[in-house]
Amino acid sequence: MPFEESPHLVFWEVTKACPLACKHCRANAIDKPLPGELTTNEGKKLLEDIAQFGKVVIVFTGGDPLSREDIFELMDYAKSLGLIVSLAPAPSYRLNEETMKRIKELALYMSISLDGYKPETHDWLRGLGNYKYAINGIKLGLKYGIQVQVNTLIWRKSYGELPYIVKLLKELGVKVWEVFFLIPVGRGTIELDIPKEKYKDVIDFLVEASRYDIVVRTVEAPFFRRAKLEYKEENNELIQKLRELLGEPKKNVDKSIMPTRDGAGVIFVAYNGDIYPSGFLPIKLGNVREESIVNIYRNSELLKMIKAGKLKGKCGICAYTNICGGSRARAYAVYNDPLAEDPACPY
Repeated sequence: MPFEESPHLVFWEVTKACPLACKHCRANAIDKPLPGELTTNEGKKLLEDIAQFGKVVIVFTGGDPLSREDIFELMDYAKSLGLIVSLAPAPSYRLNEETMKRIKELALYMSISLDGYKPETHDWLRGLGNYKYAINGIKLGLKYGIQVQVNTLIWRKSYGELPYIVKLLKELGVKVWEVFFLIPVGRGTIELDIPKEKYKDVIDFLVEASRYDIVVRTVEAPFFRRAKLEYKEENNELIQKLRELLGEPKKNVDKSIMPTRDGAGVIFVAYNGDIYPSGFLPIKLGNVREESIVNIYRNSELLKMIKAGKLKGKCGICAYTNICGGSRARAYAVYNDPLAEDPACPY
């Protein structure tokens, strides 16, 4: 799918406010909104601009988007413009029956983070007692017919629990699992990450997990697409445990590809209107108060190079540049160059 003119996903960080204080938070979220947050009217103007892209997915994220008093008004306006509405709330006490009914009215999708199979694993990262809110939010969302996606960070304490997380998702009835690979931005530090030599094991495991009737996506690990296309029967400790828990897989690998990368098919708007290629790539491209997001997405020289695959190192010569292209955010975090090769690529 070409993304020269329109993205597939627009992320809007509607606020920095959040009741949680997660150790890996990209947004450096705090308990109160920061000055400069887009107003309701400015937000509606932004949504009107986004609608010029066509029927794209608008993801209301944060912080915790439920911290904004006007969040449902903004979601309703986005829906009226023909945008596909998705919400990424923090797993907190706010995910109750009343809130879920409102989300069901306005959003097609909702994502909830679950960063460990054991409560103590998830709670170490996100705060004491948070696990129960994540599980409750997932159950309530599914109860009300929302398409719930579970987000999981690959980190040193969740690594060994990954097969058990798949088992839990199957038991809950979750159909979509989005797996995040750590980028050292915000409060996320490299100390939380798994060793680089374990990346290939995780990628092979995720391909195998997709054979258990669950859609698996990755964030900042686009080499997962190559692994799907080059699939061969693999075996490592994660895969062995998965088969012990769930038996032999029933499906072939889904080899469909959505070749998004930071700034190509994806664009991010911060709480104050600043525009970035993604939430993990902190290179400011402009501000929606001064320029249309449509113009920035289509005309930014950096984004043109990213979309065209004008990359350096092994990412520039790889046969999979167009469908993978490596993590531009990780390249920037490590080499201070968003066009450099992805240092975590296991190929």
